[in-house]
Amino acid sequence: MSLRRNLELMLERGQDSPLLRFALGQECLKSGELVTAIDHLRQAVDQNPRYSAAWKALGDAHARAGSAERAADVYERGIVAAREAGDVQAAKEMEIFLKRLRKAQGS
Repeated sequence: MSLRRNLELMLERGQDSPLLRFALGQECLKSGELVTAIDHLRQAVDQNPRYSAAWKALGDAHARAGSAERAADVYERGIVAAREAGDVQAAKEMEIFLKRLRKAQGS
């Protein structure tokens, strides 16, 4: 049985958590299922608004899906969340991703 299926079974059994949603989101990103990845990652940050890694992955998912404006918004919110959580490294990484995104957009 695949990792993703095991994670889905955990969710079906009611073991929902930010970490589980993050893991499912990452698995969906790997397989290119961006809409499903965005859903899981959104739920991860809804459940834990300071989950820096989930914010970073959610921004990436939106960027890959071609929604640069949404990705920028997510990165901005993720930077704030990471700073509030004391996760300086994640904040710096998202600042770099945001700058690259904006540069690609020409703004």
